[in-house]
Amino acid sequence: QVQLVESGGGLVQAGGSLRLSCAASGRTVSTLAMGWFRQGPGKERECVATVNWIGASKYYADSVKGRFTISRDNAKNTLYLQMNSLKPEDTAVYHCAAEPYHGSGSKYSRDYNSWGQGTQVTVSS
Repeated sequence: QVQLVESGGGLVQAGGSLRLSCAASGRTVSTLAMGWFRQGPGKERECVATVNWIGASKYYADSVKGRFTISRDNAKNTLYLQMNSLKPEDTAVYHCAAEPYHGSGSKYSRDYNSWGQGTQVTVSS
């Protein structure tokens, strides 16, 4: 497994932006599909965005399309999530995750075996 540490969360007003980072260690993630998931208060965990190992194939939840961008820098072993036009409903703990194989970036959390502790994003209205 790989160790993942998220950063970049915080408190922001609606309409603002944040950039989340996920630093990987323990092994290279350059051959692994990765994703961002979130869990809001009283809600189930949901997939936000995923990216395949080379960054060519990306998935976005309908609720974030056009506002969020997932990217990766394999040389830095880091995953990013640029979040623009934030809404109060984006408030959640955001986790990054890595699949254990050369996948396309599943939207199902069961397909990921490495998870970070999460970073809190709070959007005020």
